[in-house]
Amino acid sequence: MRPVRSRRRGAGRRPRFAIAVTAVFFALLYVPIGVVVLFSFNSQKSLTVFDDVSLRWYGAFLRDDVLLDSLGMSLRVSLVAMAGSVLLGVALALGLVRGRGRLGAFAGLVMLVPLITPEIVTGVAAMLLFKGLGITLSTTTVTLAEITFSISYVTVILRSRVAALNPEIEEAAMDLGATRRQAVRLVTLPALLPSVLASGVLVFALVFDDFVLAYFTTGVDPQPLSVRIYAAIRFGVQPTINAVGTLMLAGSVGLIALALVIPRLFGRRGGLDLLSGK
Repeated sequence: MRPVRSRRRGAGRRPRFAIAVTAVFFALLYVPIGVVVLFSFNSQKSLTVFDDVSLRWYGAFLRDDVLLDSLGMSLRVSLVAMAGSVLLGVALALGLVRGRGRLGAFAGLVMLVPLITPEIVTGVAAMLLFKGLGITLSTTTVTLAEITFSISYVTVILRSRVAALNPEIEEAAMDLGATRRQAVRLVTLPALLPSVLASGVLVFALVFDDFVLAYFTTGVDPQPLSVRIYAAIRFGVQPTINAVGTLMLAGSVGLIALALVIPRLFGRRGGLDLLSGK
């Protein structure tokens, strides 16, 4: 009986080494971000010595026409990519779930490829495609590339949600006189609305922050905000970049939090269940 008690006591102990490794990991991950946020409020131009709290660099960002143009482009690209990927992703999710046979299974496998492919490979491939077709890199090419890349995220979120819907609901609607299209529009899509909205917000945040794909598919001017920041720091990090990075971080965190909360607003489970489409 003594060995059993010792095992129980050992099982109740906290894994100190694992906790230490986790703490180091999060420190390495978030301390640099915290430094950027802290020095975005620095009253001086120094990036090593914090003097006093000030909104000086946020004001400088609001007066920088080049950065504001890039911000406007990023917002436009994100909105169009969100709308396009949601429309195509909903159709693809419905087709993958309702489709039968090997073709549907193969299409579902192909849909997952963009999620596991390194983004730099996708960016180079998109650039070569546009160059091969003789299309000049511009806002349009960035938008098309982002839509193509984001469809898989929407489909993954919605696919399991569509599979969880009871098909008898659509059948009941058709028994009451609705056509199949009307059943989908009046019954299926409203049931998918929380997941559709959440996936749209998530895609907006992903596209707005994306750098690799935007870098390979953007034109000379205007450029997305992430690409503009990269071009600026090549000649030295300016305090204004800290302010821009802080604003982008706050916006992204807010959008992702909204995406996780939206299902709860409709009486559904939220949180990480969003990623499984529940």
